[in-house]
Amino acid sequence: MKLYTRTGDSGQTSLIGGRVRKDDVRVEAYGTIDELNCFVGQAAAEAAKHEELAEMAAWLVDIQQELFDCGSDLAYAVEGAPLKISAEPSKRLEEWIDQYTAEAPEITRFILPGGSSVSAVLHVCRTVCRRAERRVVTLAAEHPINADVQTYLNRLSDFFFAAARVANAKLGVSDTEYVRSAEVFRKPKK
Repeated sequence: MKLYTRTGDSGQTSLIGGRVRKDDVRVEAYGTIDELNCFVGQAAAEAAKHEELAEMAAWLVDIQQELFDCGSDLAYAVEGAPLKISAEPSKRLEEWIDQYTAEAPEITRFILPGGSSVSAVLHVCRTVCRRAERRVVTLAAEHPINADVQTYLNRLSDFFFAAARVANAKLGVSDTEYVRSAEVFRKPKK
């Protein structure tokens, strides 16, 4: 199998159902998800180096599969195509977020991305995920999409934040607080 086809040399690419320019909003959306998937792979590789993060590494590989599904769903230029992402993965992410939030120290101030190498890459994942979500919002304003993809990306960025914090906690590395931050996160009143 050849890796090059020469069909994209003129600045066009194929979707399922047609051809578009390579800078089309649909290509930009699933391309950003592909970029995110690469960083998630890096985060999984970093997490796998630490026994205490083995579960996280496995979850990140699951997320990679789902991100591929998200990109696939967005690559359809025709309505009525079979979709791969449903509401279930977002619900599962919420469970993981709740678990990780309970495992991490209380947070009162904004924190700076970083700490351990795992946490640093997860923060990169969080910001690229937010960009992917913005690209999907732009796409959704112009074309019908699987709305579950947009929800998934929104939840996923929150997961990356929670995972970054718990990675630091499990590795014994403190989060670095933004020193000029007021106390913005408070415990809810009972």
